[in-house]
Amino acid sequence: MTGWQAAKKVSALFLALSLVGCSAGTGQNEGAAPETKTETAQEAKTETKGGGELKIAYQAQPPTLDPYVTTSQATATIGRNVFETLVTVDSQYQIQPMLADSWEQSEDGKTITFHLRKGVKFHNGKELTADDVAASMNRWITASSSGKDHFKGASFEAKDAETAVLHLEKPTSTALPMLGYAGGNYPAIMPKELIESADKKGVKEYVGTGPFQFKEWKQDQYILLAKFPDYQPRSEAADGLAGKREALVDELRFIFTPDASTQVAGLLSGEYDVASDVSYDNVEQLESNPDMEIKTSPTGMLNIYFNKRKGLFANAAARQAVGAGIDAQAILTAAYTDQKYYELNHNMMMYYQTGQWSSEAGKDKYNQNNPEKAKEMLKEAGYQGQEIKIVTSRDYEDMYNGAVAFQQQMEKMGVKTKLEVYDWPTFTDLREDENKFDILVITNTPKPEPSSLAFMRKDFTGWTDSPELDKLLAEFRGAPTLEQARAVYDDLQKWFYEYVPVVKIGDGNSILACQKSVKNVQWLDGNIFWNVSKE
Repeated sequence: MTGWQAAKKVSALFLALSLVGCSAGTGQNEGAAPETKTETAQEAKTETKGGGELKIAYQAQPPTLDPYVTTSQATATIGRNVFETLVTVDSQYQIQPMLADSWEQSEDGKTITFHLRKGVKFHNGKELTADDVAASMNRWITASSSGKDHFKGASFEAKDAETAVLHLEKPTSTALPMLGYAGGNYPAIMPKELIESADKKGVKEYVGTGPFQFKEWKQDQYILLAKFPDYQPRSEAADGLAGKREALVDELRFIFTPDASTQVAGLLSGEYDVASDVSYDNVEQLESNPDMEIKTSPTGMLNIYFNKRKGLFANAAARQAVGAGIDAQAILTAAYTDQKYYELNHNMMMYYQTGQWSSEAGKDKYNQNNPEKAKEMLKEAGYQGQEIKIVTSRDYEDMYNGAVAFQQQMEKMGVKTKLEVYDWPTFTDLREDENKFDILVITNTPKPEPSSLAFMRKDFTGWTDSPELDKLLAEFRGAPTLEQARAVYDDLQKWFYEYVPVVKIGDGNSILACQKSVKNVQWLDGNIFWNVSKE
């Protein structure tokens, strides 16, 4: 069995997640899995003349485009037009080649050898080699939270110019899925020279191999990407994040529009071609416009994060009390306005993943809606009337509206609260300071498997530190296959409701709107803007 075949066999265990996009199929409704209608490169419409600028109203400005130093979805959605990965996933989450043409894994599972594509160029004109891959991946392993968690003790080496080898301390069931992930903290490939000059804040230049190259960033206004004329696309039909990628417009302009009314007005006037994360309150207005297409897709899990380093919520009993008191449905209704845009789900993973990751553990502790019980539990946990600081960002509507509803429920539990609201870059900085908050309300983006969820990590905000979790994660990741790792999910779910790293409120869907002149915007771990044309 080749490495590619083995990878496909392992990755087949992932639940299929469809792509949805303007002029490319219908969105999902009432919490059902999104309907799949994926256009291949051959099937896509070709009557459009192409070119021009695609103007995308985007709700949040990323802190950086370097995915190694942030888990921000804004960084991933914008940056993956610039940077590519060794492997990727198709619409069924099967592992597919990208910068690597093929790979094979050793019999003991500790070595994966990647054979690189020839003739791939970086945006600075340099040809990609295994030295760039090794430098990039070794930095990702040591600098990114995902790399540290999944590849402890691992390293890449350049065997020759076209061969990169991953050495693992032990077989890792999640290795290829994590290398193919394209959400927050994804393993982008960059030139060796830029990697070597990077500091803790990231690389000094954004140079990748993708269909678009970085052109300009005007703070608080826009990021501009331009078509890379020397891009070398893969020959396979486009499918999910895999296959042929083409820049069918000359420029992508991501315009930061945190104000919902500005976003909608710009769409209706034609100032914007696409709007990501449209306000739920504005959907009806846009749906009534014959020039608009509206689509929904899974956005993430709305979670309550606790400061577990200091203060009241360093005590698990206090965290359990909050879980007992909240009315999850009321918060989700405030955050998403309508039941067709959210799902009540006690599982750590999202609703569309329950075919692969499902457990009854913790179901009795989810959405208890018992504020009196919570009040007694908080008293027993040591709450003495002190003010609890809740922090969120208004750049994401579901986070802000959910936080307001949550604050009201905390008051019903007898807790004195203060809500502080920041723009997204400020919020991402503030959440790293244990002296600045007691509780955060955050939407976490979906992950391909449970051990990569952000709240599992010691170094992510909330700072989960659990010897029991360490043991479970070692068992999960050390399993030879994901099917064997799945047996540990019940135990992870039990730990989740006992330790309470976060309180999960539920799963939400986001709304994308675009002009009907825009063709083939897709979604997979974020919106996809290559292979998109504008009439």
